[in-house]
This record gives sequence, C-alpha cells and structure tokens, in this order.
Amino acid sequence: MRHLRNFASLAVLATALGGCGAIDRVENIGRPPAMSPINVPPTQPVSVPLPPPPPAYREANALWVPGSHSFFHDPRASHVGDLLTIDITIADAAKLSDTTSRTRTNSDDANLTNFFGLENKLQKALGSDPSSLVKMGSDTSNVGAGAIDRSESVNLTLAAIVTQTLANGNLVVSGHQQVRVNNEMRDLQIAGIVRPEDITQDNTVNLDQIAEARVSYGGQGQIMDMQQPRYGSQLYDILMPF
Repeated sequence: MRHLRNFASLAVLATALGGCGAIDRVENIGRPPAMSPINVPPTQPVSVPLPPPPPAYREANALWVPGSHSFFHDPRASHVGDLLTIDITIADAAKLSDTTSRTRTNSDDANLTNFFGLENKLQKALGSDPSSLVKMGSDTSNVGAGAIDRSESVNLTLAAIVTQTLANGNLVVSGHQQVRVNNEMRDLQIAGIVRPEDITQDNTVNLDQIAEARVSYGGQGQIMDMQQPRYGSQLYDILMPF
C-alpha cells in the first residue's frame, strides 16, 4: 500500500507539472525566453532556358562594364557578407480586460424498488435500502478577472550582416550588439528577412519592413541580477499548486 501511495503521489505531481507547463519553466530557470527560428521558405526549383552569362571584360578606354544594370555601383547591401543599418523603432501599447464567471450544480438519485422480485435479495446482498441506492450532488463556482495595461517604447540603431540570399532575391539578415558599462551588459539581437527594394539609398531599413523579425533587447549584470528572484523562489512558485 505504501508503494501504491507513493506511485499515486508521483502520478498526481507529474500530472500537475505537465498540465501547467511547469517542466518547461523549471528547465528555463535563469534563462531568457527562447526565440523561435526564422521561418525561411524553401527554395523552389525552377527549370527554364537561360542565356549564358556575358563574359566579364572591359573595353579599352571605357568605363562601362558589359552586363551592368547601372553606370554607378549600388552601395546597398545585396550579397552575403554585406552590411546594412536597421532602425528599430517600437511604440507598442495594449490594454485588455477580461472577466469570467461560471456556476454549475449537479444532482443524481438512483433507486431499485422493483427488479423481477429480486429486490429483497439485492437488499440483503448490498446491505442498503433499494429505494435510495445513490444520491449525489455537487456545486461548482468559479470567478476570474484579469487586466493588461502595457506600454513599450524602444528606439535603437543596429548594423546587421546579410547571412543568406533567397531564391527570390530577399535577404536574410542578422545583427548582434553588446555594450558593457560598469559590469552591466546591454545585449541587442535582431534577425529577419528584408526586401532589397525596401533598403534606402543610405543602406538603411526600418524594423516594420522586416519580415519574420526577431528582436531581443536585454541585459546582464549585478543590477539585473538583483531584480530577478532567486532560483529557489522561482522553483517554489512553479511547484506550488495553490
């Protein structure tokens, strides 16, 4: 019986942990939330007749290169390894309010006063009154309320590098910047997909023109560490079911 009780306790604890996602929270103690990878569409194979590329040569006393699309060189990022500047401007505000109320009442009655003349034998076998075999009832009430009032404002500039060129010409970019001042580390990361047409002549692009954008802005250090609850407190808050 003791082993059965221990097994039942473990089963209840595992169910509670799995139902509220506590296992994932325990694994992520001390870590920032993980960011999902950039969803890059797969390359579609295209089979069409194409002319051979023109030979790259320069005629004597000529500045024009055959096959060029313009006379002047385009300074905008277009190849893997090129750099571009990303202007990050975030002005986000959200206000939500939700209230729920639920009430439920159950009642069940069962009797067996007539059963082919065997009700007396059933009464002796069951040791209960056939006119009132089962009588159950339950009441449930649940009231919940929640509110969100959030406002965020971020203005940053970051240089990113082209890491991949897609088949349709779009560019996958990624940037990472760290600044450390007085044992405090500021960490900024950005990644996404950019259209070459959205890159300005100054080789810059805005955040709202980046598809699949992933922006992470945070820091590490003594002050940030003091603002976080201790690991034991986080673990206790996750495991407590009430």
